[in-house]
Amino acid sequence: MSTPSNSPIVQGWCPGAHRPMMSGDGLVVRVRPRLARLNAEQAIGLCDLAERFGNGTIDLTNRANLQLRGVAEADHQSLLGELSALNLLDADPGIEMRRNILVSPLYQAGDLTARLARDLMDRLAELPALPAKFGFAIDTGPARLLAADSADIRLEIGPEGLTLRADGAETGRAVAEGEAIDKLIALARWFAEHYAPETRRMARLVAVEGLPQDWRGAAPGAIGDAPVPGPCALGAFYGAAFGQLPSRDLKNLIEASGAAALRVTPWRLILLEGRAAIPAPGFVTDGASALMTTDACPGAPFCPQAQVETRDIARALAPRVPGSLHVSGCAKGCARMGPADVTLIGDNGRFDLVKQGRAGDEPSLRGLTKETLMTMDFT
Repeated sequence: MSTPSNSPIVQGWCPGAHRPMMSGDGLVVRVRPRLARLNAEQAIGLCDLAERFGNGTIDLTNRANLQLRGVAEADHQSLLGELSALNLLDADPGIEMRRNILVSPLYQAGDLTARLARDLMDRLAELPALPAKFGFAIDTGPARLLAADSADIRLEIGPEGLTLRADGAETGRAVAEGEAIDKLIALARWFAEHYAPETRRMARLVAVEGLPQDWRGAAPGAIGDAPVPGPCALGAFYGAAFGQLPSRDLKNLIEASGAAALRVTPWRLILLEGRAAIPAPGFVTDGASALMTTDACPGAPFCPQAQVETRDIARALAPRVPGSLHVSGCAKGCARMGPADVTLIGDNGRFDLVKQGRAGDEPSLRGLTKETLMTMDFT
């Protein structure tokens, strides 16, 4: 049976730097900052590369990675050379692909989070072969901040101290710091020995097959409050509408603030280290802004699978939709995998509407135009 022309294609992998993904406006090249941090020179250099090789924007992903879009295939190797010169690239493509590590962005230099992350990065070659999207979270601050973010194996702090937890399991295993990465690799090997095509993420495997008792028993700690735009102990947070960072605005902000470094998060926030908040055109500085609860993929014409333009209508509707809004160019719903209060899905130039659900759910209304949406009452 042939696939309908408007059915989205699920790639099953994420772009990298060595292995970019083709999109509607060129290649998408992903950069994975080590410890979620770029010093000021690296950050400004990446902004310049987005202008030189890309479309002038940098995407902030929900895995705390950065993406350059609109890169010409003929420029890819030159871009890799520039990223390597900035020390933003692993020479080994296999290591670069495995370095899928989320860290809580409020760590201090040399603390437990930083030590564990560096230990894991040093031992990535010891991991077994894992599915492309398999990832790790090091969430060892006073309270968990990454509990809702995508990761398959988690290091957290609980009542019993440092805990290693398989995603999808309510409890984990108490570990000492010196053995934490050994045990993490052992848990990854257990997963590699047991997963199947339909259980390519840890939570799914745990739900289907269960988890040996050795990996259970230690309760996780409390979940902390999510950061919002504004000052914090390390500097200042700034929001990025739809996770999009205009590269010229970002470069200007870094230079004007005198920040020492930029930290990235999976929450469409960046943290500029060491400086108080300053006016930031192009960024969200109000934690109550509706744009911070609105998701929208790049849409048409930037994604070949998108069937509508997304971000202009998302900006227009965000103040009018109570709660969360998700505007998706197709039924894949890449910008938000979970449910939203209002989800709009592109379909042949129009929109289908799902309330309290995901992009792939059955719509309650179909074939809506932009003009109709602008007159609707979403309460």
